[in-house]
Amino acid sequence: MNDIRIENVSRRGFLKAGGALSAGLVVGVHLPAYAQSGATAPAGTVFEPNAFVKIGTDNTVTVVSKHLEMGQGTYTGVATIVADELDAAWGQVKVEGAPADASRYNNLLWGPAQGTGGSTAIANSWEQLRKAGATARAMLVAAAAQRWNVPTASISVKGGVVAHAGSSRKATFGELAAAAATQAVPAEVKPKEPKDFTYIGKHVPRVDSKAKSNGTAMFTQDVKLPGMMTAVVAHPPRFGAKVASFDAAGVQGIPGVRTVLEIPTGVAVLANNFWSAKKARDALKVQWDDSGAFKGSSAEIMAAYRKAAEQAGAVARNDGDAAKAIAGAARVVEASYEFPYLAHAAMEPLNCVIRIADDDTIEVWNGEQMHTGDQFALAKYFGVKPEKVKINMLFAGGSFGRRANPAADYLRECATIALALARAGQRNVPVKLVWTREDDMRAGYYRPAFFHALKAGLDAGGNVVAIGTPEEIAANPQSYTGQYLKQVMDRRRSGAKAKRPQAAE
Repeated sequence: MNDIRIENVSRRGFLKAGGALSAGLVVGVHLPAYAQSGATAPAGTVFEPNAFVKIGTDNTVTVVSKHLEMGQGTYTGVATIVADELDAAWGQVKVEGAPADASRYNNLLWGPAQGTGGSTAIANSWEQLRKAGATARAMLVAAAAQRWNVPTASISVKGGVVAHAGSSRKATFGELAAAAATQAVPAEVKPKEPKDFTYIGKHVPRVDSKAKSNGTAMFTQDVKLPGMMTAVVAHPPRFGAKVASFDAAGVQGIPGVRTVLEIPTGVAVLANNFWSAKKARDALKVQWDDSGAFKGSSAEIMAAYRKAAEQAGAVARNDGDAAKAIAGAARVVEASYEFPYLAHAAMEPLNCVIRIADDDTIEVWNGEQMHTGDQFALAKYFGVKPEKVKINMLFAGGSFGRRANPAADYLRECATIALALARAGQRNVPVKLVWTREDDMRAGYYRPAFFHALKAGLDAGGNVVAIGTPEEIAANPQSYTGQYLKQVMDRRRSGAKAKRPQAAE
C-alpha cells in the first residue's frame, strides 16, 4: 500500500460527484489501478482520485463509503477508521454511500471492480482510510499552525477540536476547514500506533442506528420522486415459462393503475403506488407457455444428484493411498449430506428505482452491492457507456448474496419497464420496481442444492487417516489421506507450514 497518494481534490470537482456540502476540506486518495492487479503502471499514468473524507464548515465530517451497508456494520466500520485517525468527535461523523465508479472506489482486494462481499470491506479499506483520515488531520493542524503562527508539533487534536496549549487557542474542524483546504498535501503521513487508538477496537454507537430507529434512513422503498410509477410483476410459476397471453380487463377500475406491460420476465403492472399495483397484478389473468419451462421437482433433482454421486467425480487432490488407509482403519464412517435450494430471504425484498433522462443518462437508486457489475450490465442493456449509468447507493435490508447476482436480474427487469415507458414517449419517468415476499420466495435465484457422499477412516484415537467419496476411493486408490489433514491441523496449532505427503508407490 506504499503507492497510495493523498491529494487535496478541488472542492468544485468533488462536490459535483459527491453531492452538496458546505464549503470546506475535501481529501482524496489516489489509488493506482495497476497496483491492485499486480501489473506495473505505465510511466506517466494519471489516476483519478478516490475521495473519502469531507469536512464542512458546519463542522460535519462526512466519510464516503465505497461499500454497501446492508446491516453488517460497514458504515460504522469505515467511519471508525477515519474518525480515529482524524481525532474527530464521534457525534460529528456521518457516512454517505459512494457512487458507482471503480476508477475511484474499487475494492482493492478485487482489482478494478467496486462491490461489497466476502467480508472484504474493512480489510481492503484499512490502510486506505487510515491514510485519508491522517492526511486530513495533518492539513487541519497545518492550517491552525499557520493561523496561530506556532509550530505544528505544538498542536494537539482531540474530539474534533484543534488546540494550542501554550496560547490556550482552540478551533473546531469546521472553523479550520476552508483554510485547511488551501494547505499543501503532505507527501507522507504516519497513521497512529495501535496503542493510541481512540475508537478502533472499542465500542462506539452505530452510525446508522438512530436513522433506522426513527425512520429517516433511506432505503429504496423510501424513494419518492415526482411522477414516479411503482411496478409489480406477475412472474411465471415455472422457471423458463413465458407469457402466452394475458387479459388485463380485471384491472380496469382499480384506482391508481397507469398501465400494463408484457416484458420478458412476465407482465408488469404500473400504478401510482404499491398497493394499487399489487391489487392489479393479482387481478390479471395470464396464460403461461410452459413448453420451455423446467418441470422437475425438488425430489427429482435430489434423486438425480444421488445417482450422479454414485459415479466417481473429478479428482481435486490425489495424495497417499486412501484405500489402504481405510482398510486398516479402526473405524470407517460413511455419510451423505443433502442441502435443498433455499431462498436468500433478506429482510428487504428486492427493489430498485430507475429513471431514463432526456440525455440518455440512466439514474438508479438501489441498495447497491455490486456497483461495477450492475453498472456495466445496465450500460450494455441500454447501449450507453458505463459512466452514463449513475447509481445512488442507499441502505439495503440484507442480501446474503442475492443483490450480488451477476445477471443483475432485478435491475434489468426494472430497466426493461423504464425503457418501455421511454419508448412510449415517457422519459424522465422514475420507475420503482417492488418484489413482494412471495416474488422473493418463488422467482428468485436460490442458494444451490447439493448432495455429498463421504467415506472416511479413523484411527483408535478418532483421528482421520483417510477421507474421500466412496466412488473416488474405489476408482482412485491414490486419494486423499489423513496424513495431510493431520499436518494441516498441526500447522494451525503450531503455525508451521505443512508439507504435502508423497503419493505411495
